[in-house]
Amino acid sequence: MKKLIQYLAIAAFLAVPSIAKAQFETARDSVVQLYGVIMTADSLVGIPAVSVTIKGQNRGTITNDQGVFSIVVLKGDEIEFSHVSYKPKTITIPRNLEGNQYSVIQLMVQDTVYLPATIIKPRPTPEQFARDFVNTKVPDDDIEIARQNTSAAKRRVLLRTVPGDGQEATNIQFKNIANRAVYQGQMPPMNIFNPAAWADFIQAWKRGDFKNK
Repeated sequence: MKKLIQYLAIAAFLAVPSIAKAQFETARDSVVQLYGVIMTADSLVGIPAVSVTIKGQNRGTITNDQGVFSIVVLKGDEIEFSHVSYKPKTITIPRNLEGNQYSVIQLMVQDTVYLPATIIKPRPTPEQFARDFVNTKVPDDDIEIARQNTSAAKRRVLLRTVPGDGQEATNIQFKNIANRAVYQGQMPPMNIFNPAAWADFIQAWKRGDFKNK
């Protein structure tokens, strides 16, 4: 009984490479090199920039300037050809394909897109046209938006509402430490007697910085 088990173990060990080799050969046999050209159905001209994708997979390619493409697929895969100006086409790689190469010449038909009708009507009178033209609000361009975002009033609002970053907080702390070191042992000066501080206060009061928002 013990020898029988040893023989079975040896046979199983010898069969593993054969099974792995067979599986590898099967997988390699299912790989197909798909290539071909995509042309218009009416004039037989190569179509560039056609998307060639494998359904169910995030893999594909596009045709070159002459409409030629090449991609690796598997037997049984569904290949879709799509373009913004043509009706999509789908082909299936045969499962019983002999060999590992498959070539196609795919014809695509132009797809006509109908847009909704637009009716342009004039203004009833020149006076109404002039009134509407003057009252039409033109949206600001990028330069005007940038000018508004960098105005003095906008910068003051951002300065009061946006918190300081690490560098600004560090500078304020160092400034406070330096002031305490300078005026150590004495009373620091009071801005109530500083004419420059009064001038800044008057300017801020005129701007309305102290109004309740």
